[in-house]
Amino acid sequence: MNDRKLSLVTDFYELTMSNGYFENNMQDTIAYFDVFFRQVPDNGGYVICSGLEQIIDYIKNLKFDSDDISYLRSLNKFSDNFLDYLSHFKFTGDIWAIPEGTVVFPQEPLITVRAPIIEAQILETMILMIINHQCLIATKSSRIVSSAKGRPVMEFGARRAHSVDAAVFGARAAIIGGCVGTSCTYTAKEFDTVASGTMAHSFIQSFDSEYDAFKAYAEMYPDDCILLIDTYDTINSGIVNAIKVFNDILIPKGFRPKGVRLDSGDLAYLSKKVRKILDNAGFEDCKICVSNSLDENLISSLLEQGAQIDSFGVGENLITAKSDPVFGGVYKLCALEKDGKIIPKIKISENITKITNPGFKKVYRFYSKDTGKALADVITLDAESIPTSNYVIFDPINPWRKKTLVNYNYKPLQEQIFKNGELIYETPSLNEISKHCKEELSTLWDEVRRLNNPHKYYVDLSDNLWNLKNNMLKQRAK
Repeated sequence: MNDRKLSLVTDFYELTMSNGYFENNMQDTIAYFDVFFRQVPDNGGYVICSGLEQIIDYIKNLKFDSDDISYLRSLNKFSDNFLDYLSHFKFTGDIWAIPEGTVVFPQEPLITVRAPIIEAQILETMILMIINHQCLIATKSSRIVSSAKGRPVMEFGARRAHSVDAAVFGARAAIIGGCVGTSCTYTAKEFDTVASGTMAHSFIQSFDSEYDAFKAYAEMYPDDCILLIDTYDTINSGIVNAIKVFNDILIPKGFRPKGVRLDSGDLAYLSKKVRKILDNAGFEDCKICVSNSLDENLISSLLEQGAQIDSFGVGENLITAKSDPVFGGVYKLCALEKDGKIIPKIKISENITKITNPGFKKVYRFYSKDTGKALADVITLDAESIPTSNYVIFDPINPWRKKTLVNYNYKPLQEQIFKNGELIYETPSLNEISKHCKEELSTLWDEVRRLNNPHKYYVDLSDNLWNLKNNMLKQRAK
């Protein structure tokens, strides 16, 4: 999917602004932009960073061909000199980013772009489109996987996704978030992950009887037989015919059934009944998978009711993040560079959460040497260094609230991705990213990871950054 022309998949004002920069001889002005978000979806405790690989692919392939230029010229909005500039466009700047699979929190710069201002501006729409989608789905998936308490979760949402890209890359993000497989065959192929799925009700309805459908499937896939048992009557028909096929087809050939799936009805009640029937028939090893409009809250409820469920297939509520479907990532100018000097910039709002953090910044994570758990994150100015012990952090909104960190390790969260327009970062595989995500989640306290009313993780500003921000606010207030 990387051979598509995406240069004009941008908000129109990115181009009108860029034309303005060019006409005012600003095309060589170096600008710094931060990508960050302000609120965790579903009032959760954390976000899973996702989408960097697709951003890299977009930037590597970004150019404006003759058709693009002809269209833009036909609008009579752009100067000929600017259009000539676009016809030779190539990204030449620097990008730093937090690797995919990392847990992140509000206000942290997930991506920092340093580039000539037109180059940086034109990237905005696609970067946000990718980040806002994949971070949303990866985070939703992580919540759902967490609610399953160690039971496997498969992503089943392609047919309810909002587009092809939403299905393909949503499934990718779901794997990062902890799903063990996807129904989207394209995603499984392109990203070397597990394709999941067996049959729909239509397969069973197509045969003369439920038994005939089960028999046909068992004969095709004796070593991987999972039967959908709720087409007609789960207890009086579905499970009865499934056990008959297990005994008639699988056992004589030396195979054991892998499982049965429930896709409707009272899943807690039915799973208990089916489990008992399977056990009494000698199929204690046959797993029960359920689907049907599941989300983290319903899965938690089912398990609290003692449902006998071994795995979950989750579709529409995952792939659309239905409960909170807008991630809200933003792309904000934080500095310009003039004569080699960085000039901080700030956006001011009456809404205090929308006031940006100025300057070229880094973000560090502190870990307890005793437990390995994450203690806090601190956003600093680029040139700052971190002391090896006794670092005082404070709440940026209520600075009188302070805490001294001791006996810690720390690391910068961002890595450099592009340098002078050249990719210097080796993109990990999807399986490696998913593994990294599991490791990252293990560093969070359970109180931060819980689904409801999670503990707020500390993201603080360094003294220097806090002072810079407040001095700029005072200057603006004069």
